[in-house]
Amino acid sequence: MATEAIPRVRGPGLPARVGASLLVAAAVLLVAAILIVPLALVFGDALAKGIPAYVAALTRPDTIAAIELTALVTAIAVPVNTAFGLAAAWCIAKFDFPGRGLLVAIIELPLSLSPVIAGMVFVLVFGAHGLFGPYLIAHGVNIVFAVPGIVLATLLVTLPYVARQLAPLMQQQGTQDEEAGLVLGASGWQIFRRVTLPNIRWALLYGILICNARALGEFGAVSVVSGHIRGATNTMPLEIEILYNEYNVVGAMAVASLLACAAVVTLVVKHLLERRFAGELAAARIA
Repeated sequence: MATEAIPRVRGPGLPARVGASLLVAAAVLLVAAILIVPLALVFGDALAKGIPAYVAALTRPDTIAAIELTALVTAIAVPVNTAFGLAAAWCIAKFDFPGRGLLVAIIELPLSLSPVIAGMVFVLVFGAHGLFGPYLIAHGVNIVFAVPGIVLATLLVTLPYVARQLAPLMQQQGTQDEEAGLVLGASGWQIFRRVTLPNIRWALLYGILICNARALGEFGAVSVVSGHIRGATNTMPLEIEILYNEYNVVGAMAVASLLACAAVVTLVVKHLLERRFAGELAAARIA
């Protein structure tokens, strides 16, 4: 009895393998050009005069004030926007109400708004010649060119990140689990803490991570409302700009190295989250 020949599966030919290798090499070179080389230059310039000069640059009073202000603004903006993102995502995903589309548009607005324009909005509203500025200044309340303005600007530009991660995931999960908890007699807080929050915890952590990174590195909106007062209203990105413009390259790169370390940590944690919880995080993204 004759047997049929089993067709042999051939792998990709030499031209295809060469083309794939060239694409991989091009991707590696691109990553090196836009990520690895700049990071190496930052740390190289920061350490160009040795460790003592690097430490001295980071312990300058103005630099310490900039680091403390950045930490303060981030510590305010991230929890506030986390709470807002949770509440907004809950409303969008679990309820149908008039103005739902408007709430979604408000959340999306900072992503399409230039940070400089976002800063100008606060100047026009709370500045010395703004809508409420003269009244507030007359009563001793300074928003623009003060810490409150920096906090407000950072809050605005980081507003969407937590909500955008949570809303699609919560919509996908539906309301069945919450309704079951309600039938069993659980209170609203118990349902949120024991049912909703465990289902969204990793997407929530991902959103907080991105929000934190954005708050640390914000420049445009903060630059407009800060007034660039050294030791008072300069955040780390603004301090880097001033030091670099003064040709203090070591000082500028020393501060930049701290932000670079924060960016690297953010990328590593983001990658670990995406690998371990790929399904949940993919569902949490808005197309």
